[in-house]
Amino acid sequence: MTTPTDSSAPPAERSLPLAGLRVVEFTHMVMGPTCGMVLADLGAEVIKVEPVEGDRTRHLLGAGAGFFPMFNRNKKSIAIDLRSPAGLEVAIRLASSADVVAQNFKPGVMAKYGLDYAALSRLNDRLVYVNHTGFLPGPYEHRTALDEVVQMMGGLAYMTGRPGDPLRAGTSVNDIMGGMFGAIGAMAALMQRARTGRGQEVDSALFENNVFLVGQHMMQYAVTGQPAAPMPDRISSWAVYDVFSVKDGGQIFLAAVSDAQWRTFCAAMGYGDLLADPALALNNDRVRARATLLPELRRRLAEHTADELAAVFERHGLPFAPILRPEQLFDDPHLNATGGLAEITLPDGERAGKSARVTLMPLRLDGERLPVRTDPPRLGEHTRELLEGLGYAPGAVDALREAGAVV
Repeated sequence: MTTPTDSSAPPAERSLPLAGLRVVEFTHMVMGPTCGMVLADLGAEVIKVEPVEGDRTRHLLGAGAGFFPMFNRNKKSIAIDLRSPAGLEVAIRLASSADVVAQNFKPGVMAKYGLDYAALSRLNDRLVYVNHTGFLPGPYEHRTALDEVVQMMGGLAYMTGRPGDPLRAGTSVNDIMGGMFGAIGAMAALMQRARTGRGQEVDSALFENNVFLVGQHMMQYAVTGQPAAPMPDRISSWAVYDVFSVKDGGQIFLAAVSDAQWRTFCAAMGYGDLLADPALALNNDRVRARATLLPELRRRLAEHTADELAAVFERHGLPFAPILRPEQLFDDPHLNATGGLAEITLPDGERAGKSARVTLMPLRLDGERLPVRTDPPRLGEHTRELLEGLGYAPGAVDALREAGAVV
């Protein structure tokens, strides 16, 4: 097993924080692969164990079409038939060689194959094992959870939709964030292992992640005694904090969240009468006047285009945002200027072999973005390399392939 100071790693990888760590993931869909992607982007060798027919997300349509290329860059792929005794032996040997194992299958699945923490920790007591589940142990733990399920039962859909119309968030927020918490837990356990010499089991769960997300609304109730209203129907803390429909059918989000910003807004837009009105001088006064103030602002702002308003707000340092669709972000000047998008080669589907740009992790280390070092892998692309690294002779690898134990 390698260590974070392994001098055999390529120079570019030695400079990354998790270089020299081996992660083996038995994951699918979004939550588990996100954990592996975070660790891979940070430099770990992440090995994705797939069934011989491939991860199902390789071939999803519609909203799932981007799952595999988004969350599986910087990884290696090995395809193993766990139902085959020879394949299962490969999986156990591979998992035993890891610093971290991550999985997101239903409770009991990994134990059935002897790939759970209890079994693997007997072979490697330094192992950090990350479970990505629907619920932490308790009354709900055997329920099947999806991002949408926990959004509905965890208050997020209620807060996102209009009253009486619960609405899931527009991306896989709990899956992605749950995977991130899995990675945080893994890194914390690795830090503790450096002191104790022993690994441990880490649990990250969708439902508990969702509850963490709505915790601010729970605390609002605890502090005020008043239930939080859904976001579209909420009582805003600021008078100017909304989407405005403007000239030529455009829309733009505009905000003025302090008394100083209100004065700047009125001066920039030429609203001297509003600036001079003592009933609007303070933020809480403007919030109380929102029922009459907002319609008046909507009437006045509708005389301008979204681009005109954006220019005014940017010039005066006021908060604003165009209303964009995800596909428009490929042309975003800031993302392109700051290296927020990177080229990958698509591994599957009708566009396999063609390039696409993928979003990078939203952070920099030592002034640099974390790069795409390797494309999302083809199914079983690294099987031979990994098996030979485990000590299998070339002939033995060929025999395993002929028997269908690996691909």
